[in-house]
Amino acid sequence: MAPVLTGRGVLMATKKKLAKKAVAKKAPSRKVAVKKTQAKPPTKKGAPHRSTTTAKRTTGVPRLFRINIEVGHLDEAARFYAELLGFDGRRQPGSRVYFDAGGVTLQIVDVSAMGMGVPHPAAKALYFLVDDLDAVFARAEALGCLSREMVHGSRGGEISVRPWGERSFYAEDKWLNPLCFVEAGTVYPG
Repeated sequence: MAPVLTGRGVLMATKKKLAKKAVAKKAPSRKVAVKKTQAKPPTKKGAPHRSTTTAKRTTGVPRLFRINIEVGHLDEAARFYAELLGFDGRRQPGSRVYFDAGGVTLQIVDVSAMGMGVPHPAAKALYFLVDDLDAVFARAEALGCLSREMVHGSRGGEISVRPWGERSFYAEDKWLNPLCFVEAGTVYPG
């Protein structure tokens, strides 16, 4: 059932109808009139989540909006990252789980389910800025994913103040993706 207009609404609707008719009569061609009134296409059902950060525009500076991590078992990886990060991700079509990471989406992709072979680890650590480094460290320790590598003379899997002043620790998922967690307020600006 169409909405019922009363009082001023009827007057406004009538004025709009008359204005459209006048424009249609004055328009030099039907193509122009259609172009002016053409609506934007509707969003597809099941369209991916749109974050508010993707709507913002900057002038000429490329913005990182998604990081891809390849894994070999999506359910296991989704549980691992939910436990490590402290919140659940969002399942996506195509064997993926998205985790909001500030203005960037962390995309966990099960390449084995997509017939793309073995997961390829990220080239270098992905850096996460966290408010409570000790809490994330405790979760990483419980998951047994702390790095065993040495970083500037100390174990990467220990909370340490790095030579550049950041308080951080390194971890690694079972698919060899290196991760680094840095305490907010200690980030080295470069």
